[in-house]
Amino acid sequence: MNFLANTLRDRRQRLANIINFPAILWSGGSNSRNFPANRFPFRASSHFLYFAGLPLQNAAIHLEAGKLTLFIDDPAPSSALWHGETPKREEIAQTIGADAAQPLSELTPFLEGAATIAVQDATTWTQQSQLMNRWVLPQSQPEGIDLELAKAIVTLRLTHDQDALAELRKAATVSVAAHKAGMVATANAKTEAEVRAAMESVFIAHNMTTAYNSIVTVHGEVLHNEQYHHLLQPGDLLLADVGGETELGWAADITRTWPVSGKFSPTQRDIYDVVLAAHDACIANIRPGVEYAEIHLLGAKVIAEGLVNLGILRGNPEDLVEKDAHALFFPHGIGHLLGLDVHDMEDLGDLAGYEEGKKRSDRFGLGYLRLNRSLRTGMLVTIEPGFYQVPAILNDEKIRSRYQYTVNWERLSQFADVRGIRIEDDVLVTDRGSEVLTAVLPNDADTVENLVNSSIS
Repeated sequence: MNFLANTLRDRRQRLANIINFPAILWSGGSNSRNFPANRFPFRASSHFLYFAGLPLQNAAIHLEAGKLTLFIDDPAPSSALWHGETPKREEIAQTIGADAAQPLSELTPFLEGAATIAVQDATTWTQQSQLMNRWVLPQSQPEGIDLELAKAIVTLRLTHDQDALAELRKAATVSVAAHKAGMVATANAKTEAEVRAAMESVFIAHNMTTAYNSIVTVHGEVLHNEQYHHLLQPGDLLLADVGGETELGWAADITRTWPVSGKFSPTQRDIYDVVLAAHDACIANIRPGVEYAEIHLLGAKVIAEGLVNLGILRGNPEDLVEKDAHALFFPHGIGHLLGLDVHDMEDLGDLAGYEEGKKRSDRFGLGYLRLNRSLRTGMLVTIEPGFYQVPAILNDEKIRSRYQYTVNWERLSQFADVRGIRIEDDVLVTDRGSEVLTAVLPNDADTVENLVNSSIS
């Protein structure tokens, strides 16, 4: 039995139950690096992948009333020399349960009255705009029936079916193994790049790729640091935000922070335990019906409370969160949706992350919240509190003046060896509460130290 085809049929039927007009989704194509034959790795549009199932290049699907027509050209005879034999159109159509299959040249008669969503690569969205006779731009909010289609797809992709969860569990499992490999490799590594290599080699060995550019850095205060040249020094903390993507496009997203030496300093351990307490409190409160923004505020409160106990902040934790003092050290949101995209459906702006009627706050402590919805069974979210000493924040004259008496700056200076700590896991909302898909990767300080030290003989 073709389980993939059955799942894809169910997905497009559920789409047909929401919209009463046709939709065309393009897969996109690969881009050249520096000359035509040398290309970047191809990554299909996630919306296409959700309904077509396979990462087909230069393809489109027409969806209407629960039926799918695949448009893709058969490979040219000469392609076998360079790329080997590849499946023909009819074979692909059978695999994905398509109702019909045609070459791309036959797509034009299906365009009338159809909605679409912009693909990220410029060649494809330019083609979309020309064929649809309207601008279809990835940097712009969809309008009209395109917006209706986007909202319908958000409704479907917010929660995951069993086939999606099987892929997400696979991504999580391999990503856990990658983090363990990174911890073990640290003792004998000289640079961040060597640890990154150990981690990403695990994905390569499973015929997977990374779901996003890996962050493996001793400068954890740079939230999306993609430089790997720094030397690993005793006393450094290494922050690794690394997640894999399965062959079918489903993502994991895990962060761990560990001491290069294999032993947290007392100040590092103090802050680490504050971040872990926020992480654990947030996960303990995840269940259907809970507002994700409340989970964020809970994490912020636990961090504020921990920093008060350490003498870094002064005041009542709830009051400190109200005036955004926690955001001096925890400026981002507690997490985001996870699925075919590591920040799932963020190509649609806040359409997926924010429930209708909710808008981004202009508050310092809430403006970077990526998800503001009531949690539902089947949602997969990340929980990723952190502590960072970001020079651009802490050395800002206006900020220092505003929080002059809120922060014990002298006490804070004693924690100079803590640049950045983040602890992140992937959490599935279940009927009874939650399931942490990445739970087998330890996050308590003692076990993390043991893993880092496990390669030292």
